Amino acid sequence: MNADPAALPQLSTVLAAASMRADHWRQLNAYARAWAAAGTDSAERRGACVEALADLRPLEQCWAYPGERLLGALAAALADNDAAQFARLARKLSAAILSGDFRRDEQAWNADDDGDRTLLDALPPELLGAPDKPYFEVLIVTPNEPALWQRARDEMRAMRRVDDQFHYAVTHAGSFEDAALAAMVNADVQAVVIVDGFRFTSLLDIPDLKQFLARNLGSDDEPSTAGALSTSLARALKHFRPELDLYLLTDRSPERLAGSDEAAPLRRVFHHVEEPMEVHLALLDGIADRYETPYFDNLKKYALRPIGTFHALPIARGKSIFGSNWIRDMGHFYGTNILFAESSATTGGLDSLLEPTGTIKRAQTAAARAFGAKRAYFGTNGTSTSNKIVVQAVCKPGDIVIVDRNCHKSHHYGFVLSGAQPYYVEAFPLTQYSMYGAVPLRTIKQALLDCQAGGKLDRVKVIDMTNCTFDGHMYNPQRVMEECLAIKPDLIFLWDEAWFGFARFSPLHRRRTGLGAAAALTERYRSKAYRTEYEAWKAQRGKVEPGDPAQLDEHLLPDPDKVRIRVYQTNSTHKSMSAFRQGSMMLVWDEDFHEVEGPFEEAFFAHTSTSPNLQLIASLDLARRQMELEGYGLTLKMTDLALRLRRTINGHPLISKYFHVATPEDMIPAEFRASGLRDYGPPNASWVETLQAWDDDEFALDPTRLTVICGAAGFDGTQFKGLLAERFDIQINKTSRNSILVQTNINNTHSDAALLIKALADLSREIEARLAQEGANGRQVFADRVRALMTDVPDLPNFSQFHDAFREAPDGASNEGHMRPAFFMAYEEANCEFVRLHSDDVDRRLAEGPQMVSANFVIPYPPGFPIMVPGQVITADTIAFMRKLDVKEIHGYHAAQGIKLIKPDALAGLRAGSLQ
Repeated sequence: MNADPAALPQLSTVLAAASMRADHWRQLNAYARAWAAAGTDSAERRGACVEALADLRPLEQCWAYPGERLLGALAAALADNDAAQFARLARKLSAAILSGDFRRDEQAWNADDDGDRTLLDALPPELLGAPDKPYFEVLIVTPNEPALWQRARDEMRAMRRVDDQFHYAVTHAGSFEDAALAAMVNADVQAVVIVDGFRFTSLLDIPDLKQFLARNLGSDDEPSTAGALSTSLARALKHFRPELDLYLLTDRSPERLAGSDEAAPLRRVFHHVEEPMEVHLALLDGIADRYETPYFDNLKKYALRPIGTFHALPIARGKSIFGSNWIRDMGHFYGTNILFAESSATTGGLDSLLEPTGTIKRAQTAAARAFGAKRAYFGTNGTSTSNKIVVQAVCKPGDIVIVDRNCHKSHHYGFVLSGAQPYYVEAFPLTQYSMYGAVPLRTIKQALLDCQAGGKLDRVKVIDMTNCTFDGHMYNPQRVMEECLAIKPDLIFLWDEAWFGFARFSPLHRRRTGLGAAAALTERYRSKAYRTEYEAWKAQRGKVEPGDPAQLDEHLLPDPDKVRIRVYQTNSTHKSMSAFRQGSMMLVWDEDFHEVEGPFEEAFFAHTSTSPNLQLIASLDLARRQMELEGYGLTLKMTDLALRLRRTINGHPLISKYFHVATPEDMIPAEFRASGLRDYGPPNASWVETLQAWDDDEFALDPTRLTVICGAAGFDGTQFKGLLAERFDIQINKTSRNSILVQTNINNTHSDAALLIKALADLSREIEARLAQEGANGRQVFADRVRALMTDVPDLPNFSQFHDAFREAPDGASNEGHMRPAFFMAYEEANCEFVRLHSDDVDRRLAEGPQMVSANFVIPYPPGFPIMVPGQVITADTIAFMRKLDVKEIHGYHAAQGIKLIKPDALAGLRAGSLQ
């Protein structure tokens, strides 16, 4: 029965226990139906039920539902050989778990279907069936014997009041290990009550429990004292699930403990004999803090008020819509609320995004808490604008920014606006897919050392990288920041995490985020252990001269007395969370923000509309609420769904002939995968090895971003994207020459996954049938098409250099340049000329000169990175790449005119030092 390595109770997958649990309940229900249909005399089918229930029982204590009472009734039916009763209960419990009805319907907690209210008699009628009250679960970690746990659950249940905003159920754990396990696998747990005196070791029979906990908590060492066990558990849970509300009930002096560092992870400390109702109220109050959406709550109230509008927004209140003969259908489509909740006023609690003092300020404070930042700012024009705000805030003319050449165009425009000089560094190429990966740490360090050798290190202000990339390449930000700070301890890091905002709420992804690294390094550099480590490393290595290349391959450590943690993260909240399009956030962890606050405010004013969309702001508020309360469960489900999609596509005997989801081995060169990880999960690697790779490898691949290679099916990315949309109603954003990107997110369901699989299967069958019908000639045509897409691919061009007119030290190793003056030179028509891409003039000038210098940005979609920037010398590899492009959309290039260049005579005599 347990041949499947993913079967419970073994924890052999990465935090997918909740979905495995649902699958197991489905299986139990199927076995129960089969037993009932065969009759009680079928020993084989009864045996299947016995084994399946035995598999379920060890982990079921992690969830409040179905609880020991219902599980006991299920077990009793099995013991009594009552197949019909066992099947009825298995169906009832399985259905409630899969549908979530136990959260809304009290009858789901009752073993009988005939109206027996044994469990419900303790509750007043008005509390039964509270579908509008959000449900959560409370984990109580206690030294009490399990025999007393049900009584405690019933007592907590009896404290429900009509006025309670939420309702909850209780589950128990009797040890450190069991509590940690429950918090990890049960996403419904939102609060943990820790009662001093529990043991460390689990009594559950789960073979790999200790390894599971050790790899996710970082340690399996038992604290030396009973008191330390409680606070150690609190720290471990807060590290793994920072959103949890933690409470401690202790006989130790609560006053002394509450004021100590030990209590930092705790929301509140109670004396052990405190009135239970106070604990109940504290639990609800903690959830209320996270549930509160200051801006959205007030917007709802505003929409109900009878307001006369004499401001510049006729659409407000909807009178111009519903009273119209011609656009009344707009009101019918959008409804009344969106119109009643519109205004251009900043009074009445609506607050001002440009100078928030009320509900927006409170909403941003809540966002900072939820995302682990020191400050949060809302953006209502997408992360394109957020990036420009941050770049302009932290950079001034002459500052050098070491930046991925393939970053989003908003960064490049930010450099134009700020006058900062980009030092472009190259990501590793994935030529076979016509895309780039991410920038190796060695390349970033080389840029810093080149600036150091050239006497320019003081001007290097920012390291600007995209994490994760569009295609899922994730940096190891903690390692990147540590080694760069060892060279220059006050560097600012801008992590563009537009596609990665959800990562904060996934313990798997969080380790690869900029803010996660900021928190970890702040704690690390303040510790005595790090100071000792640093002094030993410094003594061993001796003195190293500035710019010494030996530093490239050495793990450098920064001086704890000099290092400053300065991190800015931008995220497109709308891309991975439940926010309206263009909803974005700027998240700040900057120990020197006082130096930047003024410029940041000015940049924010410069780029933010004085008429921001109120619904966008409200949706950002709501997206934060959702992620803080259920983001943990949602991100685990989306990751599990993505992993299932990967396995299904790559393991399907027919689909895999024509379509393939790129693996970490495909997408990350071996030199950046020290672990040797080829793909996620068995049989390629155990999950212990997989998580170790995520911790240690220079780059990892986000499993929720699936690069589906379609070239082997004869489709280019653009063609395949259109086909999926037109025939199968599947929408895709990004393509490359021979691939599409499938993004799983918190919105996706198993039905969505099935739709994609069905489409790929149908297309694969059609290809098979067509090739069989067309014969040898048709197969040759198909093979030629595949070869053109998969083999005869153009080389990817690297950034060449800025023209000498835009470089202060043309002979120096560092490659920064003045892009701003080159950009504005193109505003004067007399400074510019055009050359046709396929003309002899281009080839002649490549061979004989004068150099061709780009006057603007040229960005083909796909692949979506700038192959030319203002002031860049155009080289043969760039021209070759452009000539092989078969995409229709190239921003900054018009085939009828040609490539826009700065004339050589306009460049003659220019020197970078004189440029403004």
